[in-house]
Amino acid sequence: MADTFKDKVILITGGGSGIGRETTLAFAREGARISIWDVNEAGGNESLEMIKDLGSEAIFLQVDVADPKAVQQAVSETIKKFGQLDAAVNNAGIGGAHAATHDYPADDWQQVMNVNLSGCYYCMKSEIPALLQNPSGGAIVNVSSIAGLLGFPGHSAYVASKHGVIGLTKSAALEYATYNLRINAVCPAFTRTPMVDQLEEARPELKGNLPRGIPLKRLGTPQEIAAAILYLCSDAASFITGHALPLDGGLMAQ
Repeated sequence: MADTFKDKVILITGGGSGIGRETTLAFAREGARISIWDVNEAGGNESLEMIKDLGSEAIFLQVDVADPKAVQQAVSETIKKFGQLDAAVNNAGIGGAHAATHDYPADDWQQVMNVNLSGCYYCMKSEIPALLQNPSGGAIVNVSSIAGLLGFPGHSAYVASKHGVIGLTKSAALEYATYNLRINAVCPAFTRTPMVDQLEEARPELKGNLPRGIPLKRLGTPQEIAAAILYLCSDAASFITGHALPLDGGLMAQ
């Protein structure tokens, strides 16, 4: 896929760590220009320096995707800097509390929804008009989760938010198909990221046990998820829209 994205402008939320960071680096290796968004300034700036070391052009914007005004401003800054937008990867997300539904803290529920679902919506709402200005069309990839396809006890807010991301993806894909704007989602199973590290820290009984339910008997890597995202943004996936792609080591085949 060498130079597939040369001079293309890619916006990536949650680009300061984990899947988001690896996605920024993967696009940079293909010659893309990157707008990195993250609420974590230190992580975002680290990703920025890593991209520059690869010889690609990038900017970092500290953005809380749960703030629609901040999102709109950041899209405007991206267009001002690069003059266009070719693809967007809406990856920013949080895990939330671990509790049974009747004990789940209402404030935590709202925070997870604000970031994971409303944040994805706010980003798409601002990204889509910019992408529609692109004569060659464009692509959006929303990062859902295997939890967008299955239930996980104790994680009702996260599961509900990620199911919502898939519904949002499918509806928008149908709305913009005739504009050559493709909108898909990826659904990773447990992947070795800071979010999974935090989960294992909070629930030590899970450490070493997460791969047991996965047929390939291992966790995914951020690089593997990034590769799928690049594919869905590329011309090679030009007939794919409205799809929620499991990246799960065979979990959904059981």
